[in-house]
Amino acid sequence: MPYPQLDRTRLVMKPLAARANRKHAERDMLDLGEKPPALPPSARRAIDETAERIRRARAASRPVMLAFGAHTIKNGLAPALIALIENGWITHLATNGAGVIHDWEFAFQGATSEDVRANVARGEFGNWRETGFYLNLALATGAYEGNGYGEAVGAMIHREKLTIPAARDLLDVARESLDDDPERAAAALDFLAVIRRLALPPGEMAIPHPCKRFSVQARAYELGAPFTGHPMIGCDIIYNHPANHGAALGRAALRDFLTFAEGVSRLDGGVYLSVGSAIMSPMLFEKSLSMARNLAQQEGRRIDNHFVLVVDLAESHWDWTRGEPPHDHPDYYLRFYKTFARMGGVLRRLQADNREFLANLAHRLIHA
Repeated sequence: MPYPQLDRTRLVMKPLAARANRKHAERDMLDLGEKPPALPPSARRAIDETAERIRRARAASRPVMLAFGAHTIKNGLAPALIALIENGWITHLATNGAGVIHDWEFAFQGATSEDVRANVARGEFGNWRETGFYLNLALATGAYEGNGYGEAVGAMIHREKLTIPAARDLLDVARESLDDDPERAAAALDFLAVIRRLALPPGEMAIPHPCKRFSVQARAYELGAPFTGHPMIGCDIIYNHPANHGAALGRAALRDFLTFAEGVSRLDGGVYLSVGSAIMSPMLFEKSLSMARNLAQQEGRRIDNHFVLVVDLAESHWDWTRGEPPHDHPDYYLRFYKTFARMGGVLRRLQADNREFLANLAHRLIHA
């Protein structure tokens, strides 16, 4: 017997324009024309080494991957991320579900970041009409079109529209694909379920994004640079909305995981930056590297010559060059250090604010 479930269709969704936001694009975005903030000598040395490693990697056509937490977007670092992919210094961007949401809200309304404490108390947190509706619909569309999570959202922002097929066309695709391509059939039926649930008419749905110049996802999509989204079920506000469809979302997210893993498979001689991501980045990296090494060993290759920089505000009291701390030491549970200490290659860590770090790194690479 199935367990009882909460009925999302009964939730009152408010318009996003009614929400007070803490972050505003015009006010809070990084100005790349300004001199970056001064850093202590140890941080400058870490950035100098990282910039040199990136230059060497790109000269050898090796990947440079940057995985980051949602605060990187909330802290107004889109201009730095966009400049780094435009100039070819970063070849792959990866973030969690919240990073995707904040990037979209900046593009859609020029503001993001609600008051969680106050809005949970009122039963309003995450219950915003446009965020849940458009992002879930973009993911259902992308899953059907064969796109990944970040790619699906980036395409919607860049095109400023979604195309809704007719129900009969989706049924025809499902029937025709069922024997030879059951996954496409399933994606068509998932999309159909969302369309019927929301009673959407077929045709083009215009979705203006007046601030899309601030969207990293849109620019990455335009440039053909991978921007992968890595959500966790139930951890993002779009799960509140009845437009949410777990199968469609999972299909798009799985594509992004495999895209991420493919990047890691070419990381020998490359660079991996993990910025402000306590769980997503280390967890993705260790599984991807294990798969990549499995395949490499079958081909007589190795993946050992990679450089990893972990940037986080959290302080560590352990010297990671000595190996792992014992199980009774609190730093043993700092996943974002411990995981990368196990991954081989060259590891550096930097305790720093993500805005200060990326502003300095972008300046060093682009203006040096």
